Amino acid sequence: MEYEPVKIGLPRALLYARCRVLWRAFFQELGVDTVTSPPTDREILERGSALAIDEACLSLKIYLGHVQALLGACDYILVPRVSSFGRHRSMCTRFESTPDLVRSVFRGSDQQFLSYDVDEEMEGKSEEAAFLELGRALGRPPKAVKKAYKAAKKAELGHHRERVRRQEQLLKREGLKVLLAAHSYVAEDASMGRTVTDYLKKAGVIPLRADLVDRDAALKRSKELSPTCKWEISREILGGIALLRDQVDGIILLSAFPCGPDAMVNELITRRVKGVPILNLVMDAQSGTAGVETRLESFIDIIRFQRGEL
Repeated sequence: MEYEPVKIGLPRALLYARCRVLWRAFFQELGVDTVTSPPTDREILERGSALAIDEACLSLKIYLGHVQALLGACDYILVPRVSSFGRHRSMCTRFESTPDLVRSVFRGSDQQFLSYDVDEEMEGKSEEAAFLELGRALGRPPKAVKKAYKAAKKAELGHHRERVRRQEQLLKREGLKVLLAAHSYVAEDASMGRTVTDYLKKAGVIPLRADLVDRDAALKRSKELSPTCKWEISREILGGIALLRDQVDGIILLSAFPCGPDAMVNELITRRVKGVPILNLVMDAQSGTAGVETRLESFIDIIRFQRGEL
């Protein structure tokens, strides 16, 4: 069956880092084209900041900048609502409110938005059910949509396992290793996490990620640090630290100002993780590379001093 051509825009922020393989594979299976906003730069950050209230976190400001960058470049912009994956598996409230926020901010534009709703705890709506509704909204038959979701989920899991395997290979290498504990949308953003990992590599340090571990194992091990943390991604990061802390020389807690969950979880980490140097690095719209690099340089020197290399 021939379908009318549709192009969907994917903002390169927030859930994009976690879900990009799932989204692209799903839409590709349904014959839908996608376009992604460019990597974060100063212009995207400034435009997003102008659209958000001052109290919004840096990640949300960046997201709004990416949405604006896609206006007029596609038929729909994907803005999902992801609330929870079950009991004690909640997402930050920003992921619950994003569709309403985006539609309000850009209400004066002619842009159309597309969403799906995942909320297993309150509404009993799973990710698969949400994607089935998303496919039907695009006019695709249920059988084709279900097949597309299963193929996309397989691609997503395969991609994550491959990234975990590559990190396990890095763990076997000789050299100073630093674990980056951050949400993927912070760790992979060009204006935040990339500046940190690029500096570490130039300094001869092997950067690792707390979120690049087996997710089921991480959720189980997270209870060692906090049996009550309810945020899904924070629990994965806590579990990643529990799994890897004995194999690294230092930990960097990287967050975007003013992230509420990170403010609490990172304080918990600094209190409960002992025997390894920890740097708490908070990025904001005014963060310059010089200040970040100075703190990273000092942190690396501390680690090398403790190792007897200075």
